[in-house]
This record gives sequence, structure tokens and C-alpha cells, in this order.
Amino acid sequence: MSASYATADHDSPRIVKVQDAKTRLSALLREVENGAEVTIARGDRQVARLVPLRSDVAVRPFGFVSYALPDSFFDELPEDELTAWEA
Repeated sequence: MSASYATADHDSPRIVKVQDAKTRLSALLREVENGAEVTIARGDRQVARLVPLRSDVAVRPFGFVSYALPDSFFDELPEDELTAWEA
């Protein structure tokens, strides 16, 4: 008896039982690298999905964000707000 099964719809991800996924992880990752999606199930319940990473997303170095502070950020705060922060 096979630990994995394919769905009837070829556009749907293939469903693999947890034990089969543990045994065949390297092969499943190769399939995902080639564009396949694999769903991992525990019993009849789907619990995870392996999907290819999007290549169009630029990986940003850690610590760098794409955000600009408005000039008003550097304006002096009103006296009542300064007092509230100091309390």
C-alpha cells in the first residue's frame, strides 16, 4: 500500500503522507524545485504544503528595510506630548 497518492486533478498539489514525506524529502524537494506543489497529510487531514519559492521576490539583506520617514518625523513635539513622555 502506497503512503502517498495523487489527486485526480493534475493542477492540484500531490498529497503525501507524513511518513512518506520523511522518507522521500530530498526527492520531494527536487519536485518542488521543478515547480510542483506537494501537500503533506497526517491521516486524512492536510497539514502542510511544500511550494516553490517565488523567484521574483528580491531578498533584502537583514536589517535593511524599504521605508522613508516623512520630514515631519523630525519636527519638535508639542510641550504637552513631551511632558506625557517624561511622566
